[in-house]
Amino acid sequence: MARPVHLLLAIACASTLSGCEFIRDDINKTLGKGPDQGYRQADLAAAQVTTIGVNSYLWRAALDTLSFAPLAQVDSAGGVIVTDWYSNPSAPGDRVKVTATIMDANLRADALRVAASRQVLQNGQWVEAPVSAATVQRLEEIILTKARDLRRNASSG
Repeated sequence: MARPVHLLLAIACASTLSGCEFIRDDINKTLGKGPDQGYRQADLAAAQVTTIGVNSYLWRAALDTLSFAPLAQVDSAGGVIVTDWYSNPSAPGDRVKVTATIMDANLRADALRVAASRQVLQNGQWVEAPVSAATVQRLEEIILTKARDLRRNASSG
């Protein structure tokens, strides 16, 4: 009599363990772990990391970089940041307005576009003035560098 009970207990334990293995394999498959692989590293550049529609590192870096000016429009789903006119206190006769557009969910240089408008005060009127291409390029470089730093810090920490 004891022998059939032990046999039933062994079968129950074996089926429970195989069920656990099935669940473990299913979870690992979902996480991207194959039979001979470790856990898949999260793609920290993907938009799936956050609920916004664009790359979160580019978004945060652009907001941080453009924080010198008041923000006129911010659309995280569309990836657009527009500042209001900003005058540097040391040059009150000169003002700029910047638009940053993030166009992709991946952290790439071509996923970011920065445009700037500049006006100078002449005879009490604001008149359009050219913006140096180097200024716009420098803003893009600053945003991209900050985004890469944010990603690096997130993946190491």
